[in-house]
Amino acid sequence: MQTRPRLVTSIPFWVLVVASVAAIAGGLAIVLNGIDAMEQVLNDPNATVVQVYVGQSWVVVGAAVLGAGAIGIALVFALAAATALVRRPDVAVETIDWNSDDETAPEAFGAAPYTAASTTPASATPLAVEDADVEVPSTAPAPPQAAAAARHDEPRLDAGDDATRR
Repeated sequence: MQTRPRLVTSIPFWVLVVASVAAIAGGLAIVLNGIDAMEQVLNDPNATVVQVYVGQSWVVVGAAVLGAGAIGIALVFALAAATALVRRPDVAVETIDWNSDDETAPEAFGAAPYTAASTTPASATPLAVEDADVEVPSTAPAPPQAAAAARHDEPRLDAGDDATRR
């Protein structure tokens, strides 16, 4: 079964394509506009130095944006080629027979079917089930285990009758 490549449905891939094309179009517009402005200013005998050099700066900025778009398109082609070279495993699709009356789940390999006569082995330990989280008011007395644990951590006075210190 042939599956559609993951790259076609990838949103970041399409964002890269759109951003690269937009950068190429924007950079080309800036470069062509800057060159046109420089031609008009250079042919004008009353042009100032600022008018001439600003046009050159805009052309350089436009060329950088155009170059970034070209690099983005190169990355798009590299990703498409890498995706075409990587083989994805075929996905097995199970068809459901809606006309079948068999409602049993498939059994694990070698497992015996469940019957009412089968019980848990005698050597199995029972599961320890905790009580559900129940909110208890703060005025309720603590359970004995909690009270013993609280007494264990409280400081004690040294009565001086410790036999191990003698």
